[in-house]
Amino acid sequence: MKNHYSGLLPKAHLWTDVFLLNLSFIIAYLLRFEISSRVLPHHYVNLLLVANLVWIFTIHILKTYYFTRLSYHFNTQLGNFLKAVLVHGAAMMAFLYLTKQGEEYSRYQFLVTYGLFVIMSTASRATAVLFLKLYRQAGYNYNRYAIVGKGDLATLIREFYGERKELGYRFYGMFSLENMDDQIVDLETLVKEKQLDYLYCCLSEMSDDQVRDVIKMGERQRTQIRLVPDFRGFMTNMATIEYHDMYPIIQVNTKPFSSFNEQTLKRTFDLVFSVIVMVLGAPIFFLVWAAIKISSPGPVFFKQQRSGRWGEMFFIYKFRSMYVDADKMGLQHSQGDGDPRITPIGRMLRKSRLDELPQFINVLKGEMSVVGPRPLYKYDVDMLMEAAPHEFQRLLTVKPGITSIGQINVGYADTVAKNVERLRYDLQYLKTYSVFDDVQLIFRTVQVMVLGRGQ
Repeated sequence: MKNHYSGLLPKAHLWTDVFLLNLSFIIAYLLRFEISSRVLPHHYVNLLLVANLVWIFTIHILKTYYFTRLSYHFNTQLGNFLKAVLVHGAAMMAFLYLTKQGEEYSRYQFLVTYGLFVIMSTASRATAVLFLKLYRQAGYNYNRYAIVGKGDLATLIREFYGERKELGYRFYGMFSLENMDDQIVDLETLVKEKQLDYLYCCLSEMSDDQVRDVIKMGERQRTQIRLVPDFRGFMTNMATIEYHDMYPIIQVNTKPFSSFNEQTLKRTFDLVFSVIVMVLGAPIFFLVWAAIKISSPGPVFFKQQRSGRWGEMFFIYKFRSMYVDADKMGLQHSQGDGDPRITPIGRMLRKSRLDELPQFINVLKGEMSVVGPRPLYKYDVDMLMEAAPHEFQRLLTVKPGITSIGQINVGYADTVAKNVERLRYDLQYLKTYSVFDDVQLIFRTVQVMVLGRGQ
């Protein structure tokens, strides 16, 4: 049988959630009112019916239960579910407000319903994911597949499923199409005998005629054909496929945040976060300003030229942490805790990273981002262009940031080796960017600031 309960899991999750929504509603009602009230009043029955209809409409619009075997992960499922719950809750509140029936229902019962619903549905998803993982690792509910091709790409496909046994894919061999007619017949015999569910075709090892013949064979044997182009070498650049009429076009993004949505999202996050920090952090700004003014003569702020996006120079703003005549000592990089140029207050500011706060002005001006690779001196740029030209060129395609994963893990870089190490960390950030990653890095930066672990 090739049908391994296809589509059963999404349906199971859907009806389980519908059941849990109703159960949560009834339990919340019993907790709010007397246990003896075993029959729901007429207006609560109506509310429950509306809640069910709104839930069905919500999950249909958001495609909450649209997933495949490969995309079925606990975090993804939970995220989609919570999104649907938020939309459902907002829709229910809007319904009660527009119909002017809000006063007829208990707010406590309303909140408890959603609380119970989230807890029980989260538990059901965790149980389903764990059970399915163990079930497939035990050898059940698996898909059979073979690969047309014997090169490096075929090996990568096999290793992918071999390392992820919880996906439930069982390997039935690699096949090479050298002699056209005979090999297609042999391949069809293998597909029929083993009842293969999928046949992966490495396009780099097949001609157009071979691809067409394999697809026809798949139609005869009701086996799904998966065509695998060899994108190795440039898929790390986050290539995307667009359809121009009927022709697929592969677009390789030569710089991060190249799409309009990514640029807008990151810039919006930068502006909102910077305004919040500058408004709520005004008392801290004033205290630092006063401490610097009292502790040593000279200006409170200083600006220094750094390299920004595309290598363009701009002035970065910081709280002054060194003596005014520090440049006369001939040193360029920070020398750590023993650096004679740093004032006592400046040492505390550097440990807590508070000296970086004025850079939010650079963010508002559009010269920097909250999270991104640190802006470098001109001679550091020249040094990295010699040590790692290709990698560093990629960093210059984005705005520098107040904090970065490289800054957190490496700190101030006073050697070529440390600069290159910090560069490697920042490149990983560019490959896996998301707003969630930005928030996570900000929390880690705050932890460094509170613990005084700035380097």
